[in-house]
Amino acid sequence: MNLLLTLIYACKSCEVEGNEENKTSVMVAPKPKRAIPGSMASPSLLAYVIDQKYTLGLPLYRQEQQFSRLGINLSRQTLANWMIKSADIFKVLYDRMHQLLVQKNVLMADETTVQVLHEPGKAPTTKSYMWVYRTGYYDEPIILYDYQPSRSGKNPETFLSDFKGYLHTDGYQGYNNLEGITRIGCFAHARRNFTDALKSLPKNSKRFRTKANQGLKFISQLYKIESKIKDLSIENRLKYRLEESKPILDCFSAWLNEQSLLTLPKSKLGEAIQYAINQWDYLINYLLDGRLEIDNNRTERTIRPFVTGRKGWLFSNTPKGASSSSVIYSIVETAKENKLKPYDYMKYLLEQIPNIEIDQIDTLDKLLPWSKSLPNSIRFNK
Repeated sequence: MNLLLTLIYACKSCEVEGNEENKTSVMVAPKPKRAIPGSMASPSLLAYVIDQKYTLGLPLYRQEQQFSRLGINLSRQTLANWMIKSADIFKVLYDRMHQLLVQKNVLMADETTVQVLHEPGKAPTTKSYMWVYRTGYYDEPIILYDYQPSRSGKNPETFLSDFKGYLHTDGYQGYNNLEGITRIGCFAHARRNFTDALKSLPKNSKRFRTKANQGLKFISQLYKIESKIKDLSIENRLKYRLEESKPILDCFSAWLNEQSLLTLPKSKLGEAIQYAINQWDYLINYLLDGRLEIDNNRTERTIRPFVTGRKGWLFSNTPKGASSSSVIYSIVETAKENKLKPYDYMKYLLEQIPNIEIDQIDTLDKLLPWSKSLPNSIRFNK
């Protein structure tokens, strides 16, 4: 049980020496505002439900059963309403992280499907999308999810309207028309296609002699270089790539163009070759800056917790629920990457945000996941 304490202060001196002009000897401190006014849900209870669903992937209907076994009657609708109201509290921090995200010079993006049952104008089985945007390796981790009813390129265009710089993506054409943005392709996707081509060959074939294996060797050489330079300075990473990776890329490009004339376009190998050729201008852009990465794997790892959780809860009931999930996943995943304990951080935010001036940026910034003002008790390894 979470008890709200009323603090009462008494001045003993006033009680003894008080006069008609100073009669006040007792003062009552104002009660802290509750996360959800009029609700029984305390910050600790809300944080517990959030942590169970968004960190550990336990759907609300299973939490309902869990509470019932403890003799506590909490319907999944009540729990869902709590999640929406919690997301409304977190939204001010989400918006602030969005402001900071688009000020960076290197970002990464990806998207995955989500099912929303009551999306206006759409059948329940129609796909909607959860987009994810994050900072690169050299900036403080910021991870933001953004629910949208479609996969339209207008979605990243709107979300990143204030961003100018490098954007790591996969080969999806929806990113093609972003103004002021230099796209960085993903060699992991190119490698995956050649791997699929190799797997499609008969088991008794000499795979190491195949064209698919030759393509993989080019990419493997590039990754070996990345492994060697991962701890170098930004400047030296760029220098090493231009000296060592660029000649390999030049040879690989020539090989791709040659093989495209000799390979059936509808074969697995033909598709792998054509993908690499179509994406080539984006694939080689990681040579432009030492802060950039050879692939978009960092974002794919970021979106994995959502994909894993989706296997448990399967769908969102309404667009509002899906949007709320995007906010909460953003806070949870950013907290994890900044080495915070998700439950403790959620509880702290639900205690603090209702009781601060949220229009004061300096005050709000003290709650950001990388803020040095956060208590050590909510950090890992402290």
